[in-house]
Amino acid sequence: MTDTSTLLRQTIQGNPVHRRSFEKKDGRNLFLYGYAPHKEKSLDQENGDVAKGGELRWHPFRQEWNVYAAHRQNRTFKPSTAEDPLAPSQRGGPVTEIPFTDFELAIFENKFTSFHKDAPDPQYIRGITSQKATGQCDVVVYTPESEGNLATIGQEKRRLLIAAWIDRYQDLFQQGYEFVYPFESRGDEVGVTLHHPHGQIYAFPYVPLVQKNAVQSFTEGYDLSADIKIYTDEYGVATAGSVQAFCPPYARFPFEVWLAPQTRRAGPWEMTEEELDGFAHLLGDVTRRYDTYFGRSTAYMLTLHAAPLGTENIFHFTAQFYPLLRAPGRVKYLASVEQGTGTYTVDVMPEMAAKTLRDIL
Repeated sequence: MTDTSTLLRQTIQGNPVHRRSFEKKDGRNLFLYGYAPHKEKSLDQENGDVAKGGELRWHPFRQEWNVYAAHRQNRTFKPSTAEDPLAPSQRGGPVTEIPFTDFELAIFENKFTSFHKDAPDPQYIRGITSQKATGQCDVVVYTPESEGNLATIGQEKRRLLIAAWIDRYQDLFQQGYEFVYPFESRGDEVGVTLHHPHGQIYAFPYVPLVQKNAVQSFTEGYDLSADIKIYTDEYGVATAGSVQAFCPPYARFPFEVWLAPQTRRAGPWEMTEEELDGFAHLLGDVTRRYDTYFGRSTAYMLTLHAAPLGTENIFHFTAQFYPLLRAPGRVKYLASVEQGTGTYTVDVMPEMAAKTLRDIL
């Protein structure tokens, strides 16, 4: 069983970042990140079966892959706080996904994974193009506390989260995956089944259609840096450390906000210390602005769009928030037009959304 400690090359304000790589009893990897080395002895774990992903099937009309993983129907669904699988384990009590009594930030391979490095051969279906769903799905646990969000965990923990993202980006790209996609789903309206503060990372064996189209735009010369300068006055929400938060004029969701370095960077691994500080600050700041305006814990999807493998010299990194609310107490539903045509109907003008969020102190 692997259990090693590593000092990462990256530092945070000159402080070292430690990673403990631990192989769980069922063979899944667990990574513990922190400002201090993690040395606690693990608790006893059960050796359960782990599904090895699903299969990919090609959609001939939409020209994209979809992944099918029937075993995910049995994944954990809204457990009580006492049964929280992302909490630290208790000596003499239940052993969770993290077999330690404390940690700073943890990442582990999802037990209910869509992609897996040892994915099985797909079943043969006449007339359907299919292939193995090779890849990886990680769960990113922001904090040992069962409650919190990107605003409340604080700047130091947000910087640690970004350091962990960068480490996983580098490792997964080195394994040959084409696209690495950290994201967070928050709130019942998004379909979240675990409310412990967490996100996920998917490593794709191909470049998804959305990112493929973005690569084409950048290849054809689209300059996001130039547009950010234009957007700042009317569409800007906040600026921190040469990173801009703005509502793009082509937003598909009411109150959609993007974070992007003002200078083109392929991903957070290329960002300067000042930019990383600004990025971390804005992750919390935008979350706080949402919760203040909507008067509640805001349901949103946060997605990180870094360069697919081999496109680092043209791609401009963005982190994109998609709120599932259009006003306090009103949900933004993705209905027939959006689902059937891909054409979004947006009820709030992006310039008005930017002003509303910008004016929240």
